[in-house]
Amino acid sequence: MKGLDFLISPPVAFVLFLAVAWLLVVLGRRMAPKLNKVGGKLTSYACGEDMPGAKIQFGYRLFFFVALFFTIMHVAALVLATVPSGKIALFAIPYLAVIFLSVMALVTRD
Repeated sequence: MKGLDFLISPPVAFVLFLAVAWLLVVLGRRMAPKLNKVGGKLTSYACGEDMPGAKIQFGYRLFFFVALFFTIMHVAALVLATVPSGKIALFAIPYLAVIFLSVMALVTRD
């Protein structure tokens, strides 16, 4: 299969998958029912109650908290998974203590 090796090159594969995605969008639009603008069909809905539209500004404060926690825990897992065996593995205990303190500082923030 030497002749088809160009198909697995990243630019060609990207274009092929882009074409497949475009085909799926076109087929999906043709299969989807047409939208009829009837009554409150396009208004917000929550459990049978009318919801007035309001602009909400989300912040990234909680995202950064979760991202930092995720990073600390995954780096700790990576480091602990690669600790060599033997007496040197005892160095992992102070490392775990520092990780514990950093997670506690993160969780008990104001």
